[in-house]
Amino acid sequence: MMRGLMILAAAGLVAGCATTDAADDAAPAPMACNAEAAQAHVGKTASPEVGAAILKDSGARMLRWGPPRGAWTMDYRQDRVNVRYDEGMVITGITCG
Repeated sequence: MMRGLMILAAAGLVAGCATTDAADDAAPAPMACNAEAAQAHVGKTASPEVGAAILKDSGARMLRWGPPRGAWTMDYRQDRVNVRYDEGMVITGITCG
């Protein structure tokens, strides 16, 4: 009985080391941002609805709002659209990164 359990445990360890086809593990291709396609939103009032439209138009996966005088990290993400707005909540710029 004990020997049978040891064999099962060893088989489980070997199975845990098995590799899979790389194509099965491939992450989906990131959605690249195209800020030019969203420039029509500059001058509009920032809102969740406008943000959703900017995401759709730009093809980006993530949206980052930039408040007046706000600081951003310098990391670059090809799947992110950046939207800056002023004190009146008016969108002043749309870029990727």
